[in-house]
Amino acid sequence: MARLLEQIVSPPQPCTYLPGLEAVMETRVMLEVSAAELDALLARGWRRFGPTYFRPRCRACAECVSLRVPVNTFAPTHSQLRALRKCRDVEVHVGVPRVDTERMDLYHRWHAMREADRGWTGDTVTHEQYAMQFCFPHPAAREMTYRLDGKLIGVGIVDETPAALSSVYFYFDPQHRRLSLGVASALLEIAHAQRRGRRWLYLGYRVQACPSLQYKGTFGPHELLVGRPEPDDEPRWVPPPEHPLAAPPAADG
Repeated sequence: MARLLEQIVSPPQPCTYLPGLEAVMETRVMLEVSAAELDALLARGWRRFGPTYFRPRCRACAECVSLRVPVNTFAPTHSQLRALRKCRDVEVHVGVPRVDTERMDLYHRWHAMREADRGWTGDTVTHEQYAMQFCFPHPAAREMTYRLDGKLIGVGIVDETPAALSSVYFYFDPQHRRLSLGVASALLEIAHAQRRGRRWLYLGYRVQACPSLQYKGTFGPHELLVGRPEPDDEPRWVPPPEHPLAAPPAADG
């Protein structure tokens, strides 16, 4: 049973997704969270990094909307299928998350690309910090590695619960940008969820006005969480046309 160590609601701070707005984050530090308990948290909009669980709690804004894909009704777009075909020679392995020199080198090179492309803050993640965020012992923790000709070119951190897969983090080799690994990895996570008999793939938060997160809405059909349900509330997931923050779907590229 989950053991709560700390619960914090952060003071307002600049939103990293939408300039000019402030964000408030609710955070819980918990140990001994079972896979079934994580299922219930995901269904209510929570995410996990290591022993830290979090979700937005902004008073004046509700643009961060939890999105999940029912894997048995998922229908890939033409551009998504093209991305998957480009990765036909990539080998995928599912195991327990771990940290080593190969992964750290790949992570740092990927982060340097994001710093150049998107103006991210300089990378300071150490071996120990990586282990705490991505390799913290948890019954749901999984790692999907992507190799081409034996070389590690991508790493996906996911959580696997009795009902779902949750996509936690993904990074890849900048030298293989042409493979569209980010798109292909989501498709391969959906395929893994289907093989394992899971019902959903959680893709985190859709922020429709944030260009870097709009891609999540292209995976469909998908469902959006209404509000921020509490533990005793039954979560309500609806298709985009029925959601209070509904927006037109992105065009297929």
